[in-house]
Amino acid sequence: MNMNAGSGVSDGDRFQICPQRVASPAISDFAKTMAPRANRASSRRMNLDADKKKNGLAQLVLTVVKLLHELLEKQAIRRIDGGGLTDEEIERLGFTLMRQSEEIAKIAREFGLEEDDLNLDLGPLGKLL
Repeated sequence: MNMNAGSGVSDGDRFQICPQRVASPAISDFAKTMAPRANRASSRRMNLDADKKKNGLAQLVLTVVKLLHELLEKQAIRRIDGGGLTDEEIERLGFTLMRQSEEIAKIAREFGLEEDDLNLDLGPLGKLL
């Protein structure tokens, strides 16, 4: 972009730069979007139930925890197959992963979520888990 020194106008006059502000055709669209709801032509509101928000957040958090749990299981299997663990470590690891899985299921039940609720649909990518 080649600016004329001191003119404040760009080549093609697409926008003007003043010391205090920038004027652009897109600025007015942005201003309309950011205007308070009373000034907008249509006011679209989402009616969110507090319980649904809580369960939605619990579902998201448990999905992430379950994903991490499954990654840990896969890593544990790689380490076991690689021969890098003793029998005692394998036993401890298996017990820990089993307890972790039980705890995830218990928390999901407390929020009224089922196993399939923790498997998010990623559209064209398929299911998460």
